[in-house]
Amino acid sequence: MKDLMRLRTSLKEELQIALNAQVKMEAESSSKYLAMAAWLDRNGYSNSADFFFTQAEEERGHMLKIFKYISDMGGVAITPEVTNIPQEYPTFRSVFETALEQEIAVSQSISRIVGLTRRHDDYATENFMQWFVKEQIEEEYIARRQVELFDVIGEEGIGRYTIDQEIAKVTYPGAAGEAGAE
Repeated sequence: MKDLMRLRTSLKEELQIALNAQVKMEAESSSKYLAMAAWLDRNGYSNSADFFFTQAEEERGHMLKIFKYISDMGGVAITPEVTNIPQEYPTFRSVFETALEQEIAVSQSISRIVGLTRRHDDYATENFMQWFVKEQIEEEYIARRQVELFDVIGEEGIGRYTIDQEIAKVTYPGAAGEAGAE
């Protein structure tokens, strides 16, 4: 029976654990962005709230993509439990700084998984993870530019209103014309 289980998946145990941890991280990102959207909406930043509602759904999609990959490869995909999501933020800016920190952490986690795929000669999983590597370049760029809006525009006077108007306009220039971009 143990030999049959070994044949069931080509995923090494260490990679399966790392991928399931990434599933959890993506689920947590989705929940954090949903909480951020709610906070922004409560505080009158409707454009920023809409941005984070969309981001929450996108992160959920990332979670499902990895979850399904684990399952498709014959591994055991684990439904993540998400708890202790902050519901309050001290300032408008802090929401975006927290999002940038989250995106950097996700990028680092994905890089660790790619490193594991290389150590285990798992070319299929490395190929699968390259989509996430490219996605994180875009995610970090957008998050960084959004935080920079606070410095460029300033929060005084109509600054916060203007920032809220500009948030959704920040895009990654490398995404234009890319096939398969989501």
